Amino acid sequence: MEELKQEGQIKISEEIDIVTVRKAVRQLSSQVGFSQTDVTRIVTAASELARNIYHYAGHGVMKWRLVSENNDTGIELIFEDSGPGIEDIEKAMDMGYTTGGGLGMGLPGAKRLMDRLNIQSEPGKGTTVTISKWLQGSMHAM
Repeated sequence: MEELKQEGQIKISEEIDIVTVRKAVRQLSSQVGFSQTDVTRIVTAASELARNIYHYAGHGVMKWRLVSENNDTGIELIFEDSGPGIEDIEKAMDMGYTTGGGLGMGLPGAKRLMDRLNIQSEPGKGTTVTISKWLQGSMHAM
């Protein structure tokens, strides 16, 4: 069996890169040992955030790493772009809020699917969204 990499990254600049992100996250989260349900949750959240980068910033990167704390294992995905940023993060976290004509599920949907979501954004300078999921039964799962 192929050794599990501890970290990596995927550039996002074309629509096909969203598919690449989905495939990579599916493979990684399966190898880590997440249930099929959690794999689907992680892939869905990653897909939404990759799509946000593509639609709003034009290009960016998804970085991933395996995390371990107190014998618990998880996955952390970091989506970074240097796009227009988010003017009002609180408003952007409201289900149904959209500036791009979509369903407004991206950020709040990703938060609901994962154990943690953190957003750092500065208008005109870009956005970094970090999401993480811990294996079920972990003390970190909320």
